[in-house]
Amino acid sequence: MDASKKVFLVVALSEYKQLLDKYSLHLKKNSEEDERRRRILISTILRSRQQVILKTGTAWEEMQNMDERTFSRHFRVSKPQFEYLAMKLQVSGLEKEHCQGLAPVPVTKKVLMFLWYMSNQSSFKEMSETFEVSQSTAHRVISEVLNTVCTLGPTFVSWPDACEKAASAAAFHRLCGLRDVIGAIDGCHIRVQRPPVRGGDYMNCKSYYSVLLQGIVDDRGRFLDIFAGPPGRVDDTTMLRASSFYDGWQEKMGEYRLLGDGAYTGHGFPFVVSPRSESENLTEADELRNCRIGRGMAVAEEAFGRLKCKWRRLRDLRNTRIDAVVMTVMAACFLHNMCNGTLEICQEHPQGCPRQGDENEEIICLTV
Repeated sequence: MDASKKVFLVVALSEYKQLLDKYSLHLKKNSEEDERRRRILISTILRSRQQVILKTGTAWEEMQNMDERTFSRHFRVSKPQFEYLAMKLQVSGLEKEHCQGLAPVPVTKKVLMFLWYMSNQSSFKEMSETFEVSQSTAHRVISEVLNTVCTLGPTFVSWPDACEKAASAAAFHRLCGLRDVIGAIDGCHIRVQRPPVRGGDYMNCKSYYSVLLQGIVDDRGRFLDIFAGPPGRVDDTTMLRASSFYDGWQEKMGEYRLLGDGAYTGHGFPFVVSPRSESENLTEADELRNCRIGRGMAVAEEAFGRLKCKWRRLRDLRNTRIDAVVMTVMAACFLHNMCNGTLEICQEHPQGCPRQGDENEEIICLTV
């Protein structure tokens, strides 16, 4: 075989191999797409089978016998977490309720009612129908459980010890490249009805009535410190100075720092690392630093997003009693920490729960 034929044969074999490779790649892509569609179909079928609707009149004993997926979808906690919460509340004084002429309300039923209340925005009328109790009993049960839950604050929200601080600082350094950071501080609005006393103070810069929640979260999105109740018109820096955390920040922080957004810039908080204003002439180092702060602050953004996505009562508290509002907000934060690390993939938002447009932005509010 002469040289020209050999060259032709080599070229032909090379082109044939390329065609085979392209065909194999085409088959592989089709196979992967078919497999993806098959998984989606199976997931949809399984999900539709498990979407059990909690009908009015369902005996509360039957609620406890739901499968794990259905139970957690309705009550936002796993069964072991429910049992743990019921045990903690019972130890803390929550008792079976005895009303003259009425069937007693067991502790487990009270806890189910409380979790249902926190997980939904349904009215007390709907709750009374679901759990077959009077509206007055539903009100009384929720108030009693809220008061008991709020006595458990240190059980669910506590400041880290030295070892926990070091671990969190290492985690934040891996996350955003900044050293000696143990948490991120942020605030959000909780929508409420206009309070009867000094109601104008609660009108925020987004033009609705609210109270504020300040939270400090660690690298896992757990609340380390919470402060709830300031009127919606208050800015983040004023809220921070009014919090109990601010009174003892030197002892709590030591050599460590917190990440904060632009609201804290230039307000004299030596323990808060905040971005430099974009109105300044930023150097490349400034822009990199701002970017790193943003990456770290994403932990707080995600935590506040999950808080309201999971505990929907916080989306709109139809209440004018600020003390009841504060207890509800605190209870949601306690539940958030209790559930942190489990059931974290939201069925509604598998890519992460978005904020509800509730950030306490740095906007100048006019005094009225």
